[in-house]
Amino acid sequence: MSEAVTQPDRAAEKPPSVFNVGASLRQYGIFLALVLIIVLFQFLTDGRLLQPNNVTSLVQQNAYVLILAVGMLMVIVAGHIDLSVGSVVAAVGGVIGVLMIDYDWGTWITVLVALLIGGLIGAWQGFWVAYVGVPAFIVTLGGMMIFRGVALVLVGYTRSGFESDFIAISNSGVAGLTGFVGMLDAFTLIVGIIGILAVLFFSIRKRLALRKRNLDVEPSVLFWVKLVSLAAAIGLATYWIARSNLALPYVLIIVGAVVFAYAWLMGSTVFGRHVYAIGGNLAAAKLSGINTKKVNFWLFVNMGLLGGLAAIIVTSRAGAAAAAAGTGYELDVIAACFIGGAAVTGGIGRVSGAVIGALIMGVLNMGLSIMGVDPSWQQIIKGLVLTLAVAFDLINKSRSAGRAG
Repeated sequence: MSEAVTQPDRAAEKPPSVFNVGASLRQYGIFLALVLIIVLFQFLTDGRLLQPNNVTSLVQQNAYVLILAVGMLMVIVAGHIDLSVGSVVAAVGGVIGVLMIDYDWGTWITVLVALLIGGLIGAWQGFWVAYVGVPAFIVTLGGMMIFRGVALVLVGYTRSGFESDFIAISNSGVAGLTGFVGMLDAFTLIVGIIGILAVLFFSIRKRLALRKRNLDVEPSVLFWVKLVSLAAAIGLATYWIARSNLALPYVLIIVGAVVFAYAWLMGSTVFGRHVYAIGGNLAAAKLSGINTKKVNFWLFVNMGLLGGLAAIIVTSRAGAAAAAAGTGYELDVIAACFIGGAAVTGGIGRVSGAVIGALIMGVLNMGLSIMGVDPSWQQIIKGLVLTLAVAFDLINKSRSAGRAG
């Protein structure tokens, strides 16, 4: 059947790569919003937000959001949702606590088992969604209750006293690994420079590839403004982190690897194109020969795997396994995706947008905490930001549809 696929059907398999002014401006708008929020809280906190140690704390405290948002973005693009991620983090964290404290397992074998269990949980949920046809909302709502119950059963009391190398995953960094340049950690500077060069290289290569295929590209001015802005943002972040006590945190290396890997997966692979196709038009994707059940199954396996990784990071950061871990995580993660430009109806969203959305949530959390804002008001503010972000996206789509009509 795949041999008889028509050209329009094949076009439906591709993620949106042709330049679209409205979509591009929305991406720039999200980045600009992040910059404005940072500037605002830097002013409101009398300069405390961007103190070097606070910058590294921002990454450490929100690493779980960044990692889970990447997986959630893929699920949302495919037209699904996962409400169970917080409970999965708690359940896998409970397994980590039992294995390391009760049975004296070593750090790295426990890490591997945690990832495996996360993947198995994802496979369980993926089976019901992909092969039985139960809506993901229902399956993961059930998963939210099941795995929270598992966490309560496993962690009857809080486990603490983990090995130092496990604690170091989320609480240590590379400070002094290759010496210092003045007050700045040398290794952090090297990584920052490599990051800037990588962004320049891959962005320019992608632009040249689009031109080679005779596809439209964004205007040169917008392209270079974007590149310079990204390079400046990476450079400033590198400077602040290099001045901190930890320098480059190990957890940031993990987050960076996840973000780059999944940005490539969604933007440059057949699997990524199939995810966009399923979310954009499920019927057309099936007619194009895409094995939608297989793609949906592996989406949830991947979400479970990232949930296991998030559990490792959260448990390491806290230094303890508690049944209440992960409470409300699904809300922060889903909000990060929608704030970052993912469409409620599926088919639209980028890993970079989800990362920016997660950073916006992180800056809001830290900025409001530094200001001493009551947690209840913090929830109200974050809820308003999410509502406005989704409303802005829907209004833009409505206007675009009106102009097209």
